Amino acid sequence: MSSKKEEKRSALLHAALELFSENGFNGASTALIAKRAGVATGTLFVYFKTKEELIRELFREVRGQIHGIAFDSAGDMSIREEFFQALSRILRYFLANPQEFKLVEQYYFSPLYSGECCTTGENDNFRNFLIHARKEKAIKDVPLLVLESIAFGPVISIAKEHASRGTVVDDAMIEQIVRACWDGLKR
Repeated sequence: MSSKKEEKRSALLHAALELFSENGFNGASTALIAKRAGVATGTLFVYFKTKEELIRELFREVRGQIHGIAFDSAGDMSIREEFFQALSRILRYFLANPQEFKLVEQYYFSPLYSGECCTTGENDNFRNFLIHARKEKAIKDVPLLVLESIAFGPVISIAKEHASRGTVVDDAMIEQIVRACWDGLKR
């Protein structure tokens, strides 16, 4: 893709991220996204066949960023250490990127999300980590959905508090949240 085309595509994704964060998926029309990106409405459809395709592509990009930072140097850590590192990094990412957090939250709880991370062959590092930790008997032997709820419930709650109300979250709070999540999961 040429530099100019990549700039337009990037501008569309950035505008969509802003508008989805401000107005939700339904409140951000393709015309509004194109206008915010500074391109003609029809230009959006050169890059994305539908609004849903745009949303999915944006989600994939953000999800890739999260996966890239969460487990980038796990190495020879214990399961507990790896959990603390990954969840702390995910929470810090959400705190530093409230628009991305809002996108991920909207996506996961929308009809667009159908668990495709598990059906398309894409690697979902955190799910795989939880499955591995359960198999190794480091965490409770409960369904994956329960494990995810215990791990992410407090993270989502504090990230939402920060994104919506500007609540300050410091390092001590992050450590307490991650420790509480671990305490809920460990055997």
